Amino acid sequence: MTALTNHFRARIASAGPISVAEFMATALNHPRYGYYMHGEPFGQRGDFITGPEISQMFGELIGLWCVATWDQMDQPNPLSLVEIGPGRGTLMADALRAISGVPRCRSALTLDLVETSPALCERQRKTLKGMRARWHDRLAQVPAGPFLLIANELFDALPVRQFQLTPAGWHERMITVDTRTGDLVFTLAPGPSLVASMSPLTAMGPPIGSICQVSTMAISLADEIARRAVADNGVALIIDYGPETSETGASLRAVRDHGVHDPLVDPGTADLSADVDFMLLARTVRAAGAEYHGPVPQGIFLRTLGIESRAAALTDIASPSQRDDIQSALDRLVDAEQMGARFKAFAITRPSQPPPAGFEGEE
Repeated sequence: MTALTNHFRARIASAGPISVAEFMATALNHPRYGYYMHGEPFGQRGDFITGPEISQMFGELIGLWCVATWDQMDQPNPLSLVEIGPGRGTLMADALRAISGVPRCRSALTLDLVETSPALCERQRKTLKGMRARWHDRLAQVPAGPFLLIANELFDALPVRQFQLTPAGWHERMITVDTRTGDLVFTLAPGPSLVASMSPLTAMGPPIGSICQVSTMAISLADEIARRAVADNGVALIIDYGPETSETGASLRAVRDHGVHDPLVDPGTADLSADVDFMLLARTVRAAGAEYHGPVPQGIFLRTLGIESRAAALTDIASPSQRDDIQSALDRLVDAEQMGARFKAFAITRPSQPPPAGFEGEE
């Protein structure tokens, strides 16, 4: 039993069941007990591994994507390179190494990192030692002006609300305490909720018992990015996992020690995430007056950017064991049975902006 379990029990005893979104937000970001507030969850020693931690090729290709997009934007100077949720700083370090091959682009950049975890901020400072960067608690603090924004495996961690279709309408799925065991369990709110109507699924006539998810935080962030892209000449690249179209089902999951964990057990000790609803993001971006591109499967996106050529170049100077590691990392990133199909790339631009690199054939 964790301190957060007792926190949730007390909260529910005093105010009633809580939403899945409140549970996620607190379990991940509680200032004292939240999962992201202590330690390093990323990498082989953490609970899960992300694309940048698998291979330097991932971040390097994102860096080359930034150079190509900067050129497509008519080479603005200065240009803010923003990353929301930079993890350990690995992606940014690898991207900047690739960008440095184009000195005019590198000299135009200012680094703006959006991070709420003090522990991760400190880790990022170590990874990016010697590089001038500014840290912010939220995107709104990043100064106005042209920007490139990267968000890798961020949207899946934004809290979701869940709704279940009953004969009386869509009722919100809540979390309460089982009075017999003291365990945290799911329940349904007594009345229908209008928030469910934000999901594209509710107009598709799913059967009784279906569950849909809505992340109002994801909607808000996508709207903010889209409006800034239009106002400030910005381009955003989002890489995350989820289906191309909205699907029913409760995708809330927990990962601990690289394995599946019950999300309601020992909150604060495991990563929580949920599938990204790219269809809902697309609707949000268009409503904000911007344009979206994708989602494109990660494997196709990285191959288009040249990951196989980069892997070949690394292999030429590698030892036999390193060659095996390079091939294994390549397969993990692009193979459809691994990350290649489940993960998607999604871009946000001004309506007048051509499709960025990797998205040219998606219109």
